[in-house]
Amino acid sequence: QLQLVESGGGLVQPGGSLRLSCAPSKDTLNLYSIAWFRQAPGKEREGVACTDSSGGIRNYAGSVKGRFTISRDYAANTVNLQMNSLTPEDTAVYYCAAIWNPGSPFCTILPSYDYWGQGTQVTVSS
Repeated sequence: QLQLVESGGGLVQPGGSLRLSCAPSKDTLNLYSIAWFRQAPGKEREGVACTDSSGGIRNYAGSVKGRFTISRDYAANTVNLQMNSLTPEDTAVYYCAAIWNPGSPFCTILPSYDYWGQGTQVTVSS
C-alpha cells in the first residue's frame, strides 16, 4: 500500500510563494502518475495539476495555469508543486494523489487516483 506524505504548507501573504512536496512511504514515484488537489472549506475537491510517470506530461487547472508548476525531483523521489502569485482564493488543504501508471503518457486532474495523502494546509492571508 503506497502512502503519500505532503509537506511545505503554511501561511503566506498574497502575492507570495510556497513549494509543496509529495513523498512516498515506499516505491518510486516514477511508476505513478501524480496529481495535486485542493479543497477549500465548503467547496468540492478540485484538481490543480498532474504529471505522468515520466514527468513529460503536465496538466493544470485554468485557475492556476501560469502560476503553479508541478515537477519531479528524481533524486529526492518527490513530486513538487511550486505555487507563485498566491491569492486568498488559493487557501485550501492541498493533497497529492497517485495512480500506478508506468510508461503511459497521460495524467488527469479528475479525482480518479488510488492513493491519497493526508493533506497540508495552505493559507493565503495578509
